[in-house]
Amino acid sequence: MTDLVKRLVPDELWTLFRRVVQPTQVIRPQGGGRQRAGDRECLAAIIFVATSGCTWRQLPPVFGPAWPTVYRRFAQWSRERVWARLHRLVLDELGARGELDWSRCAIDSVSVRAVKGLLTGPNPTDRGKAGSKIHLITDRNGVPLSLGISGANMHDSQGLEPLVRGIPPIRSRRGPRRRRPAKLHADKGFDYDHLRRWLRKRGIRHRIARKGIESSQRLGRHRWVVERTVSWLAGCRRLHRRYEREAEHFLAFVGIAAALICQRRLIE
Repeated sequence: MTDLVKRLVPDELWTLFRRVVQPTQVIRPQGGGRQRAGDRECLAAIIFVATSGCTWRQLPPVFGPAWPTVYRRFAQWSRERVWARLHRLVLDELGARGELDWSRCAIDSVSVRAVKGLLTGPNPTDRGKAGSKIHLITDRNGVPLSLGISGANMHDSQGLEPLVRGIPPIRSRRGPRRRRPAKLHADKGFDYDHLRRWLRKRGIRHRIARKGIESSQRLGRHRWVVERTVSWLAGCRRLHRRYEREAEHFLAFVGIAAALICQRRLIE
């Protein structure tokens, strides 16, 4: 195993991944055949593609498996929602250590250009060019709790309810699992009375900026953490522009980026 594989997939991340994906035993009754590529090498190659932004065909041979093998493994794990389960597992580890702060969560979104595929639409902020949008909710420290994707023409306010519902029940240091923030901060794009009523009904206090009333200069006092997390997601260069035709593959790269952000906080 090369040093690059160990650097991209440290032992801590590999241990968590093995709790999500069990080893696969390939039994050939006729015997012979080529040995199955290792999961750790394929995972390192997938993370390399996600972080470097290279195409599958540009994958260097240092990892061992050929690029078609890595892509097939990525497609299989994406269908099985491995990345979402890995993200949730890392969140559970952070919650058990008491490193998640539910007192002030924040919601935001970011648009990226899309070459083709489902869940794309004309971006009103980019001269109507095709794009997709990444929606996310973070805790007070900027740890991503819930993620989603849509077309770039979807209004931010339409993503609030699915994102809040999408927060998984996460372990706590004491007491039962938790999935609702105490307070949710949002910008003026979420300034709708029905969203405020929906949040109050679920016991979530809201801090949504009001159009034409509040100054934009004070909106970032507690919401800057989600904007920082958006910049962390941009560290995954594969998310700078969407090249995936399949929406689940684009969502998979978003999940990989979120899992890596949480894993870095886990080992700090």
